[in-house]
Amino acid sequence: SVDLVAWVARLPNVNSAEHQDGLVATANWLQENTEVVVAEGMNSPFYTGLEMVEILADLSLDAPSLQAAILYRSVREKLVSLEQVQLEFGELVAELIDGVSRMAAITQVTTGRELQVFGQAEAQSETVRKMLVALVDDVRVALIKLAERTCAIRSVKDRPDKRYRVAKEVFDIYAPLAHRLGIGHIKWELEDLSFRY
Repeated sequence: SVDLVAWVARLPNVNSAEHQDGLVATANWLQENTEVVVAEGMNSPFYTGLEMVEILADLSLDAPSLQAAILYRSVREKLVSLEQVQLEFGELVAELIDGVSRMAAITQVTTGRELQVFGQAEAQSETVRKMLVALVDDVRVALIKLAERTCAIRSVKDRPDKRYRVAKEVFDIYAPLAHRLGIGHIKWELEDLSFRY
């Protein structure tokens, strides 16, 4: 179990007591509503959410974005509903999570089939990147998704079955997206891990 107060105190750029208390309350609410999953250990959606917050706090994201990051994987895995999130944390947090879910859906649909014809795959990747940028009317949505994919590629080192698929998606779509958004350190980490796999 994590000492959430100590965890929040270590986060960069989360300085106000109100901001810190909000994150602790969000994490506590999630733990209470997904007890079984928290017990599953470090690969649970709960811990992935905390790891996403650590990435995003480094980018000075606001409180609703960090709350959405804590909650996103648990919503995606249907452990809590978007309606519950909206009731508990408000419309903005729910909208951010919904936006990240839409990004994930577009990526899955467009990269789910391999293109064999030479040259088409690169064109397709560029199309997907453009679609994602056009879809996102709030840059925070893209940043949350980048944090989630960073956690995903970090976690597949012991999963040979998933490594190539995640690495290809990250290399084709998300590393260039990080570059386009000007987040060099995330772009480099995503490229580095993608090349490794």
